[in-house]
Amino acid sequence: MEFQNFLYFLVLFVVAASTLLIVIKRSGNFFLELKYMLPAIIFSGAIFVMLNIRFLKSGIISFNPAFLSGISILNLPIEEWLFLLVISLLSFAIYQQVKIKFDHFEKPNLFLAISLVFIVVFGLITWFSRPKPVTFFIFFLLTIYLGYTIFRNRFKQHLTKFYIALIISAVPFFLFKGILNSLPVVFYNNEYTLGIQMYGVPVEDFGYFFLLMLINITIFEYLRDRQLY
Repeated sequence: MEFQNFLYFLVLFVVAASTLLIVIKRSGNFFLELKYMLPAIIFSGAIFVMLNIRFLKSGIISFNPAFLSGISILNLPIEEWLFLLVISLLSFAIYQQVKIKFDHFEKPNLFLAISLVFIVVFGLITWFSRPKPVTFFIFFLLTIYLGYTIFRNRFKQHLTKFYIALIISAVPFFLFKGILNSLPVVFYNNEYTLGIQMYGVPVEDFGYFFLLMLINITIFEYLRDRQLY
């Protein structure tokens, strides 16, 4: 086994270390709230693991063994499992920092309007990408979940912090995915995607990240607000 087989692990380690630095800076509250984060991570992780396994079996995506350790769970590289965990924790760390730094900044109506625009845009992408399974399923789920979140109207008080955290978190996410795609670690069958990229990152990855973070934060805040345990 060569050094390059651990490159994905190395990139994950750098992101995990950055997350730890953010957590340490914020103090121990992050760990106290892990009891609300973990159910969210498990739920969102289960959705994306099932999607990835389905796409993998269908030949829609594939992984380059040259950059993988060779360890798999349910035929999905362990690096992909760790990716979901690390990215989720990084997003939570940034979200918690945003709640502190932007404590008095609230624009719920503005971000509600932005959300409604996103629902329309994502809905249109879903409709026109029906022949493209990757794009369709990601943006279909995103449209439904964002619509459910907005029209249920219990997350409005958190919208400002969520969108600020989403914008900030998108920077390390796109750097991370840009590195992986430049190696490349993951191959996408362009017959099943739009083929549109932003700085070398498929537009589907933006929808993927948006949905992952939205599910995590909404479940986290639901459990935290109600303190069910």
